[in-house]
Amino acid sequence: MRLELVQNALGRTKVKVTELGFGGATLGNLYNEISDAEASSTLQEALKSGINFLDTAPHYGAGLSEVRFGKVLQHIDKADYILSTKVGRVLKHDPNADVSKLRNGFLTPMPFTAEYDYSYDGIMHSYEDSLKRMGLVKIDVLLVHDIGVVTHGDDNDRHFKDLTDSGYSALDELKRNGDVGAIGLGVNEWEACEQAMDIGQFDCFLLAGRYTLLEQEPLKHFLPRCLEYGASLIVGGAYNSGILAVGTRSGQAMNYNYQAAPDQIIKAVQKIEDICDQFNVTLAAAALQFPLAHDAVATVVPGLSNPEQFAQTLKLYHEKIPAEFWQTLKDKGLLSENAPVPKEKP
Repeated sequence: MRLELVQNALGRTKVKVTELGFGGATLGNLYNEISDAEASSTLQEALKSGINFLDTAPHYGAGLSEVRFGKVLQHIDKADYILSTKVGRVLKHDPNADVSKLRNGFLTPMPFTAEYDYSYDGIMHSYEDSLKRMGLVKIDVLLVHDIGVVTHGDDNDRHFKDLTDSGYSALDELKRNGDVGAIGLGVNEWEACEQAMDIGQFDCFLLAGRYTLLEQEPLKHFLPRCLEYGASLIVGGAYNSGILAVGTRSGQAMNYNYQAAPDQIIKAVQKIEDICDQFNVTLAAAALQFPLAHDAVATVVPGLSNPEQFAQTLKLYHEKIPAEFWQTLKDKGLLSENAPVPKEKP
């Protein structure tokens, strides 16, 4: 069934994305292997449903996610999708890569390793390699991937200098020439986005895990600044690496921020689950819908690995959540008092 999903512009550009997108990390065999057929059918189901925003990256499976995206999108009308990928890593052939084991979280047969490069040449190289891997002539959104202290530690100043001195000019050139429609960052820390705002004009920031039911720190300064600056937020990691999807009662692994959830996070989720029970609300539905209420947020991009998971995500997106649920979270101190909340669906 094809749905009429709300579309929002990325920043001040003409690029419009559906407020529910498709995150492509799982198509790179994130943590677990999925077949080419399953990857293809999941992506096709997303496109058939009316979702138009698709996000991938060279990092996802050392190129595997991009290859799988390309095999599907080569047969899809370009008007039916908006494609995002990332730069900042250049893949190099590695004959010693052990493809039988997890590498950087991915179980992938692709024998490549990545070198960080945020310079003009590095960004252009990464962009051109992505086009080749996917076999496409157009990428709509180009994001600088994983720049920031969380990833680079003491090396971050050097990488940011590369982005400032020459890397940004590559992004700006690609946008001015019409090769891409929007530019931005794809990171796990809002501080890196604020730092990037001083370099030039970015259109969007894909921020993973930092604006969720469990975390609203960006409300204080970052999100208001996005509105003033003219950039949209793409929300990744709405489930905070899984715990807001599976909860604390399913017996499944409770992951938060890419690792086992600490006790204080588990206790917070348990309190939210109690209120979900009170109002007959699915925890994952609340987590998926919450970020979309903020004016700065253009889209939420959950990672999906099979058609069944995708069908469940659509149900979560459309689930009716009463206004009293959100107010109770605020009354209990589980949600920031000034957080915008979704309107109840008809």
